[in-house]
Amino acid sequence: MPTGVAMRDAREQLFDAAERVLLRAGPAALTSRAVTEEAGCAKGVLHRHFADFDAFLAGLVLDRARRIGEQGAALRAAAGTGDVIGRLADALTGLFESVAVAIVGLVTSRDGLRARLRDERPTGVPLLTDAAAVLASYLAAERDLGRLAPDADVDVLAPTLIGAAHLLFADRTGPPPGADAVRRTVAAVVGGVVRLQ
Repeated sequence: MPTGVAMRDAREQLFDAAERVLLRAGPAALTSRAVTEEAGCAKGVLHRHFADFDAFLAGLVLDRARRIGEQGAALRAAAGTGDVIGRLADALTGLFESVAVAIVGLVTSRDGLRARLRDERPTGVPLLTDAAAVLASYLAAERDLGRLAPDADVDVLAPTLIGAAHLLFADRTGPPPGADAVRRTVAAVVGGVVRLQ
């Protein structure tokens, strides 16, 4: 690998490379060598920015969790417009067709990573917990606008949606579920509380 070549936004390039490796080959293939080879840089670049590989992986997980929060702001801003079930189905598909399922597998397979993440996030599984908070916020906004029943328990509905969608998308070896399957799942979870479309 070349040395002495400056990388712009090295952390982000390394995170993107790790995501590609993770999606292509799964958590077991994610090593510092695989990441730096994918990024086209010397192995030392990763270690200049992170204390060790688990610190790098924790940074990756927290960065992807931050992105979910940013996407959540757009979802909440859309409250009051469009089809509630359709918006939820699209949000869940966007989440689980991305790197989320692979990152959950990564977190559950690496003890050192889980321990490091506990310093930042003492409860829940990062990404899934963040996504549930985003959905709860959106559902609360829809409830406040009268598009959900006033007694809709968004703090139960949101993680239920996350769990159901995670099960739909968890098989990384087969084709992802179709839009109709995701929509049916969402409708089964929230259909009873949706008042206006």
